[in-house]
Amino acid sequence: VQLQASGGGLMPAGGSLRLSCVVSGRTSGIAAVGWFRQAPGREREFVGAVWRNGVNTYYADSVKGRFTISRDNAKNTVSLHMNSLKAEDTAVYFCAADYNLILSSIRMSDAYDYWGQGTQVTVSS
Repeated sequence: VQLQASGGGLMPAGGSLRLSCVVSGRTSGIAAVGWFRQAPGREREFVGAVWRNGVNTYYADSVKGRFTISRDNAKNTVSLHMNSLKAEDTAVYFCAADYNLILSSIRMSDAYDYWGQGTQVTVSS
């Protein structure tokens, strides 16, 4: 499977942005697609993920209520809709996927074998 993330940019605090992750290759059987982010000098952290059924979604506490994940099966795209952006949301955002991930590991970056390149999100305060 290959993943291509896009949609990053520079936004003022309070603004909205949508990131897209196009999934190609062997898309059937993917257990979860997750979004992670990494700010300078910090470890990569979980943002959110969607389970194989396309319905169950999971979020980090720091983004819950502001970010939502949606999946478009026809376009093989998983989107991260980011609202009420804060300066602390500034980071490089990555999408990732795995075939064998178990639900209890959905928030763990080490559980994902396939990663897209990152897309930079910068929020100005």
